[in-house]
Amino acid sequence: MSIIRTEELCKNFGDLQVLQNVNLTVNSGEVVVIIGPSGAGKSTLLRSLNTLETITSGKIFIEDNLFCRAEQGVIKEEMSKEDKKAALLDMGMVFQRFNLFPNMTVKENVMAGPVHVKKTPKEEAEKRALELLEKVGLADKADAYPSRLSGGQQQRVAIARALAMQPKIMLFDEPTSALDPELVGEVLNVMKDLAAQGMTMLCVTHEMGFAREVADKVVFMADGQILEEGTPEEIFNHPKTAKAQQFLSSVL
Repeated sequence: MSIIRTEELCKNFGDLQVLQNVNLTVNSGEVVVIIGPSGAGKSTLLRSLNTLETITSGKIFIEDNLFCRAEQGVIKEEMSKEDKKAALLDMGMVFQRFNLFPNMTVKENVMAGPVHVKKTPKEEAEKRALELLEKVGLADKADAYPSRLSGGQQQRVAIARALAMQPKIMLFDEPTSALDPELVGEVLNVMKDLAAQGMTMLCVTHEMGFAREVADKVVFMADGQILEEGTPEEIFNHPKTAKAQQFLSSVL
């Protein structure tokens, strides 16, 4: 079963067409990595999937159920409010910036969603938060405030916070791009562990080594379109389009 599927997805900002007829499928348990030059529409695609952007036209399906359909910038059909909320809660998202609450401890940051959104009892949320902080290697920082952490540590807390909502899919929007080079590895290692545990993931990244090693499917985007998709072997070793060849020769 597909967790997320798009059909002919388009997104315009005024006269600028940022996404053009994007057809993408992410199946359960699959790690899909999106690569491509800046301005390709990669982040806009992720933001459209979780409604941070309203699509201009096309369809989004979640678990093969129609999530929304738009025409000419107007949503024509969508799930009930209740179903939509549940579907969005099943989608964890990690951004370039960590967006942690500065006035809360690390543990409180991870507990906030389950307690306030899912109404999880505090004791249960705290136990889960401590387990997740252990998982991302930050059990010893549970009572620290974000300002006392490095960027890599803050991003690992952001991943734990997203996982605390027990999502069915994790969306990563260039999670290492704001980090100093020496901190990138610690975040990628957490993502590799998640992939190994079977988490469905859709990642936008410039980390080609990660894409090669972890992806089940690599998607190459340019000019708002998916130009190629295939296994890491196919995309990295045998790119078909001139734009993919040019991009990969410049980054590898």
